[in-house]
Amino acid sequence: MNVDRPEPDEIPPHFVAYIARVTESDPVAALAAQIDVTAGLLRGLSEADARKRYAPGKWSVKEVVGHLADTERIMAYRALRIARGDETPLPGFDENAYVPPAKFDARSLRDLVADLRTVRSASLALFKSFDADAWRRRGTASGKAISVRALGYMIPGHERHHVEVLTTRYGLR
Repeated sequence: MNVDRPEPDEIPPHFVAYIARVTESDPVAALAAQIDVTAGLLRGLSEADARKRYAPGKWSVKEVVGHLADTERIMAYRALRIARGDETPLPGFDENAYVPPAKFDARSLRDLVADLRTVRSASLALFKSFDADAWRRRGTASGKAISVRALGYMIPGHERHHVEVLTTRYGLR
């Protein structure tokens, strides 16, 4: 599937860097391929190492994985609403406020990765179902204009950002 890149006026400013990380012309293929890369990066990491933080006040590896699943759920929900022509402005969310009540460090890394895989499977089914008209639809989220295609590119770009953090700051390989 070839999905045109989103135009600048359909990308919220805080998504620009994420979308720039996706060089492929098919964000669905990027989504499909990257889950195994991310899971492979985490494979073999001990539970103790998965609770480590690279600096005080930063998320643990487990919290990063949980954050990826939470964010993907929210972005896919936004894409669904906009793709279906729902013009209701969608609220924002504070990712930092989501982490403490989620208690990701109390869950096994294996469970968190399985959850991320499940979310990805649902996202893939959703994005594969969109026709050209759905991909071009625009809406509002967090008070900013956004399109389905911007969301489709944002999800893999957001994950790539966090995988880079996991490799550079946490030293995962």
